[in-house]
Amino acid sequence: QAAFQANGACYGSRRLRAALQAEGVTVGRYRVRRLMREFGLKLAWRRKFVHTTDSRHELTVAGNLLDRQFSPPAPDRAWTSDITYIRTRRGWLYLAAVMDLYSRRIVGWAMAPAMPAALVCSALQMAITLRKPAPGLIVHSDRGSQYASLAHTALLARHGARASMSRKANCWDNAVMERFFLNLKMERVWRRDYANPEEARADIADYIVG
Repeated sequence: QAAFQANGACYGSRRLRAALQAEGVTVGRYRVRRLMREFGLKLAWRRKFVHTTDSRHELTVAGNLLDRQFSPPAPDRAWTSDITYIRTRRGWLYLAAVMDLYSRRIVGWAMAPAMPAALVCSALQMAITLRKPAPGLIVHSDRGSQYASLAHTALLARHGARASMSRKANCWDNAVMERFFLNLKMERVWRRDYANPEEARADIADYIVG
């Protein structure tokens, strides 16, 4: 109970078990799950959904080069990317992020009140500028029009990176990024009431770099 509350009442059984193990308490995940039910430990967040992927387009769709190989042998061999949304009292804010799958850290991001191709290009350009990856890097995404756009495809080509895209309607092909966005929302976004996009932008940037 103390570990659950210390982590903001937003850890599920897997992460709560890891937190307990870090404190020297050996316990199985299923026992953690049973104890959470027994003590009524419920996560303090609510889901809100907005459709961010529009795959109904005639742009070229890349094959799934990543193929759920989420543990590359070294940094900057494989990145994954996606878009999510943040509700504020003055409209939506969209976040595009790029993650290095080796370190599981966000290496590039961009936020804007809309989600054109320029949003994902800005996030990718930030990652390229900071990390300077060698040619051959795989950059995975969904099949949305932003990632299939000519601008995003050209940016990849200029830096010798290879596009990889999830299969149609298959969120598991990008499960690591989906998990990051879920953690972001459980631990920060769904516990806030942002007055405006500027406030949300600052808070989310603090979460990413923190």
